[in-house]
Amino acid sequence: MQNALLQTRKDSKTMATTSSASPPLSALCSPAITIVDQNNASTISTVHQDIIETHIFTRLDGPTLASASCASTHLHALASQENLWTDICHSTWPSTTSSRVRHVISNFHNGPRSFFSDAFPLTIEPVSFGNSSENPPDLPTEIISAVDIYYKKEQIFSKVVETETVSAWFKCSPFRVDLLDPKEAVSTRIPNSDKDDTCRDLEEDMELSWIIIDPIGKRAMNLSSQRPVNVHRHWLSGEVQVKFASVVGGGGIGAATELVQCGVVVTCGGSAKGEMHVREVSLQLEDMDGMYLNGRESLVMLRRGLAGKRRRGKKRESERKKEVEEFLERKRERKERKMRREGTLDTLCVAFGVSAFASSLLFLLFR
Repeated sequence: MQNALLQTRKDSKTMATTSSASPPLSALCSPAITIVDQNNASTISTVHQDIIETHIFTRLDGPTLASASCASTHLHALASQENLWTDICHSTWPSTTSSRVRHVISNFHNGPRSFFSDAFPLTIEPVSFGNSSENPPDLPTEIISAVDIYYKKEQIFSKVVETETVSAWFKCSPFRVDLLDPKEAVSTRIPNSDKDDTCRDLEEDMELSWIIIDPIGKRAMNLSSQRPVNVHRHWLSGEVQVKFASVVGGGGIGAATELVQCGVVVTCGGSAKGEMHVREVSLQLEDMDGMYLNGRESLVMLRRGLAGKRRRGKKRESERKKEVEEFLERKRERKERKMRREGTLDTLCVAFGVSAFASSLLFLLFR
């Protein structure tokens, strides 16, 4: 009996000790608690769509909004609202607020969303139409240039230019799009200095977007590297030339138009107030022989780029700068090969001339 009482006391002490200690980990993860947590968990679908559209999506940029639309069908439907993409296009490229550009964008397949998908990527995989001497189908009858320039994230220049492409004069003349008249200048807040600091600041802080739009084909592409690929000061005039560039391919292998550089030059000059003025903004297309393309040839290359696929990527600026460096290297190698061929041809011509002279001389001596 005493043994039984002692065993009962030990059991009661053990129970008391167990009850006062912390519960085991398995007890915290009981099915009942798990069910309560799952029932209390909220998802994005429980948030009112007005809050998502007004307070969340309006704070996102284009790439982030596109990524969010892939999360669910609910978010995809909300992120496809035309007004969201219209605001994003206007904030990214103020030149798109032009009435003509707004009308053209509204005719795209998915409106401003399709336009942003075309114009935002900087890397393009052009299509090929075979022989570069042949006219590809559906050449643009008109191109629209929507250009925006920023310095330290502040807009300093924005303009839209329409260019007709059907006249014989355009097709035969060197292709060049000028946004400013020869005597026109745009004032900026860029400080002017004769030191190299100005070139370094422009290289680091200037950004440019040049969007080519085909209003009939309803396609667009961005020809700019966004950041400068080269900045230098002219030794005579003192003007600073900032160059942006991109490379479009698709020409025949080994041809001069296998790769074509689309170069945008922004020329800035000093003013009496100590600030710089933008005096020239121009676009030209250059092949690997260093020759500028005429209107028809330029249309062929632009059409290839407009119809090409866009490659997505985070390192867009570095990729485009790498493409420009590759173009310059290919251009240098092509020039060296041409010089070697010309040198060999010159040697053969000299040798032939010497042989002919010697033969003539021997003929006269032994006549």
